[in-house]
Amino acid sequence: MFNQPIPAVGAIIIKDRHILLIKRGAEPSYGKWSVPGGHIELGETIENALKREVLEETGLGVEISRLAGVYDLIARDGENIEHHYVIIEFLAEAVSGKLRAGTDALECRWVPLAEIANWDVTTTVIACLRENNLI
Repeated sequence: MFNQPIPAVGAIIIKDRHILLIKRGAEPSYGKWSVPGGHIELGETIENALKREVLEETGLGVEISRLAGVYDLIARDGENIEHHYVIIEFLAEAVSGKLRAGTDALECRWVPLAEIANWDVTTTVIACLRENNLI
């Protein structure tokens, strides 16, 4: 259990009206679909963390377009806080590599944005897509 928020990054990667999703292989949100991303390591810039996480989880190299939003992911067990992540989401473009599921990703695939409501996607991804007028 952590006693402070944990900074993390996520990449909203859109191509031909499809979004790149991974099926999470680790907590939080194990088994849910989300965008590639994860913790920022000590001494690592936000941008480098995003590029590292996307490469590790999907095999793709990315270029960052712009900040898409900042979101809190807080899980509670009654009065206790199990975890609190501050997720910094970026719009990014895949520029290299071949798609494959890597660390912390059970699967990865391109999903049509029009079908996103049919997927078990994390709430922060849906909020970010709505706020950026992508769905």
